[in-house]
Amino acid sequence: MKLSKTNFLICLDCAKNAWLKIHKPEIYKKKQLSSFELNIIDTGNQIDELAHGLFPNGTLVESRDDTELTKKLIADKTPVIYQPVFSTDKYITASDIFVWNSDTNIYDLYEVKSSTASEEDGGRKTEDYLIDMAFQKNVLNYLGIQVGTLNLIRLNKEYVRTGDINLKELFLIENLTEQVNKNLEDIRQKMEGAHELLSKEAEPHGHCDCMLKGRNSHCTTSWYSNSDLPEYPVHAIARIHKKKLTELVDNNIFSIYDVPDDFELSDNQRRQVNTAQSGKEYIDKKGISEFLKTMKYPLAFLDYETYPSAIPKYNGYRPYQQIPFQFSLHVIESLESESVHYDFIYTNQDCPDEYFSEALKKYLPKTGSVIVWSQKFEQGINKQLGERLPEYKDFMQNVNNRVVDLMIPFFGKTTMYDHPKFKGSASIKYVLPALVPHLSYKNMHIQEGGTASDTWNRIVSGEYSEDDKNMKIQALKDYCHLDTLAMVEIWRVLRSV
Repeated sequence: MKLSKTNFLICLDCAKNAWLKIHKPEIYKKKQLSSFELNIIDTGNQIDELAHGLFPNGTLVESRDDTELTKKLIADKTPVIYQPVFSTDKYITASDIFVWNSDTNIYDLYEVKSSTASEEDGGRKTEDYLIDMAFQKNVLNYLGIQVGTLNLIRLNKEYVRTGDINLKELFLIENLTEQVNKNLEDIRQKMEGAHELLSKEAEPHGHCDCMLKGRNSHCTTSWYSNSDLPEYPVHAIARIHKKKLTELVDNNIFSIYDVPDDFELSDNQRRQVNTAQSGKEYIDKKGISEFLKTMKYPLAFLDYETYPSAIPKYNGYRPYQQIPFQFSLHVIESLESESVHYDFIYTNQDCPDEYFSEALKKYLPKTGSVIVWSQKFEQGINKQLGERLPEYKDFMQNVNNRVVDLMIPFFGKTTMYDHPKFKGSASIKYVLPALVPHLSYKNMHIQEGGTASDTWNRIVSGEYSEDDKNMKIQALKDYCHLDTLAMVEIWRVLRSV
């Protein structure tokens, strides 16, 4: 068994997960990747390829195990090598870019990542990147291959596109040689330990490392390794600290229904536990009444769909800046009125900004409250649209001034309504089925925002036939429509209590 860099990083996060990936891949792959996760992989590949342009005319090692070609290219002092592969009896790794340095007569290594950094933040890097590069350097040391500088290439989050992409401005290059070298011995020892553990034929006994992590941090195979966890485990307590979780697990308390009354929790966590254990809703009628009084008719329930393009698609955009391409709007003119629905979606290849803003100005009432779910998102999009389109700046500011966040009664310190089925989450995907069970995302062709975002990108990239494109557009409309209809119905529930 040769330990790859990817499997090593997985092992550091959860050792049993890495063992299952190697020895029982059918279990590891049972949980299919979401559209969002697949898009992250596609994005990484695109950025890798684009970064080659920083060092053009290189030679690509196409096969992930072609060590012989790599040896030949290095022996020939090939100026630039993309994806060189290195292997020992225990380890295998591929580097992103090798560049021959004629001043030092050795290669410099460049690792490409799809995250962002800026010169202002001092080029802060995550620990994972240093570990990643230390793994490569250790393998090269085992092989007796000298390298010079160890460099990290990332997207510059301050870069704003004007015209064609300027690669030297789009990417930031950080020399991390000193930081990586400090970690070499520690990572070498961890590599040895991981190789020994993952080489064993016998499956590691018992739970995986995720037993001491909150629900959102569980690994790909946690469902298998921790299959004896109850349906509503203590791991689902919102924002539970590892120390608290460990204390519960060490005392064999795995179900939220078994958490003792005197166990120390935050106010929000205690309310979640109490709501679960009582099976009853928590309702602050006075608080809800005061909240509803902040809304002024006409009420405009508004939701956006956006795409975070890593490589800026259009002028005026930064890496990963959200592109608003769609909105749904339900308007209620007065207490006695029925809701009226409007929608907009733009699927041509040019920038949607102006068309989006024009449609929003056309359909949105001039007065009254603009009701959203999680105001930071929509308000941020509006502010950015106003910055890119000065003629809409005042309009977007006016919209932002009228925003009311419908999530407030369900979230954090402001919680006025809790339900056992929320399970500690203020996501509309949890709130809706609990309060309005006849509405559901489960039978939708598109069920969450990541899929919506990815679908739009594939539409404008021309990946679908005309029939499929029209079907996908309708699916996007249906999904976004349900988001605002859901808000209307949740608002009605709040009014009823």
